[in-house]
Amino acid sequence: MTKLSKHKEKIPKSVYEIISHQVEELRPAQMKAINSGLFNEKNLLVCTPTASGKTLVAEMGFLYTILEKKKKAVYVVPLRALASEKYKEFREKYEKYGLRIAISTGDFDSDDAYLKAYDLIITTSEKLDSLLRHKAPWLNSVGLLIIDEIHLLNDASRGPTLEMVITLIRMLIDPQIIALSATIGNPEELAEWLNAILIYDEWRPVKLYKGIMTNHELEFYE
Repeated sequence: MTKLSKHKEKIPKSVYEIISHQVEELRPAQMKAINSGLFNEKNLLVCTPTASGKTLVAEMGFLYTILEKKKKAVYVVPLRALASEKYKEFREKYEKYGLRIAISTGDFDSDDAYLKAYDLIITTSEKLDSLLRHKAPWLNSVGLLIIDEIHLLNDASRGPTLEMVITLIRMLIDPQIIALSATIGNPEELAEWLNAILIYDEWRPVKLYKGIMTNHELEFYE
């Protein structure tokens, strides 16, 4: 890891002033994302282990989009429960800095016109599909699409909707894309499809051990 302060010149001032209150060091994936064009509107596919810092890459991305580009960011998650979790987390962290954060996961099929007043919208792929079909006018103000758990493209039930949503968004407004996952079997192919730079790293905060349990005895191996 590296000290955040050493890379102050690479981070927009408005973003740095906020994240410097949250972290003192940048993890490898975060540093790679910054160097690969996070603040230059490059599409990024971040494929790193759980708890390696992927979410902060997305947070720096939406802070830059909202504060510097004056556009909206949409954060797509696979489940309503996860949407509620992210909504609570981001409100606690960022509403005090003036960000207007909304959640949209309901079954009611509409364009949710009230979302025009918000900067960061957390939703599911199914709800975003509904918003696209209703041609929500505020979608033209979206500058960043964040897709959490993008490996669910391979999920038989959720994958087709997610793929269609990504395709339509790219055709209609072509925002910057930040895709996140800890488990992708074909990251190079997915990065190519997204026209994204692959951020791959194996660093994890806690060492991973592997072993075999036989007769109630666990034997670890290198």
